[in-house]
Amino acid sequence: MKIQIIISLIVALLLTQMPIIGKYFAMLNTMVHETGHSLMALLSGGEVRNISLFPNTSGVTMTGHTSWFSHVLTSLSGYIFASAFAFLLFYLLSKGKYTLIVILLLGLLSVNLLFWVRNLYGVFWIITFAALFLWLLRSGHQTLIVYALTFIAALILVQSVISAFNIMWLSLTSPSGAGDATNLARATKIPSVVWGTGFFLQAFYFGIQAWKRFF
Repeated sequence: MKIQIIISLIVALLLTQMPIIGKYFAMLNTMVHETGHSLMALLSGGEVRNISLFPNTSGVTMTGHTSWFSHVLTSLSGYIFASAFAFLLFYLLSKGKYTLIVILLLGLLSVNLLFWVRNLYGVFWIITFAALFLWLLRSGHQTLIVYALTFIAALILVQSVISAFNIMWLSLTSPSGAGDATNLARATKIPSVVWGTGFFLQAFYFGIQAWKRFF
């Protein structure tokens, strides 16, 4: 399994740097990220209006909030949820809980398609990715399924760290265009670089903890 994990991480890193196909697979982390925003909005008393997923791997979650605190929590949750979800997948892999991983992934895809994602590309991506995933499951090749689940976990982990690094870099070079870090800076008056750095540090921490599950 250790060799399998290393190979999956390398493939995920290389694949997501490729145009078109790389962005298609990297979208999985974007969906997880936007799901984090949505869940926190609901948990903190807000509402989710819709999610849009775009071909360049960016995503936007439109939410409504009844309080400043709910807005801040929702802005915080995307990167943290993606990192924690990646760690959870690695934890489940280490325990051999493959069925639970399948349920979690299908659950995320289903909830996003039924309730939140409404733009054309987002719907297209979820349907095609779910179709590929279901085809894999129906094939019945257990070894192939385990390799695919390992790759998916590695993909989300790699992208959660890379995207957090990118937002930290943006918060340094373009503070007014650093996404969630900028939103938090406007809401709290704490500089976006502080939030961007925090996002990267937590992603790196979860990445190390996921690595330790196998090494």
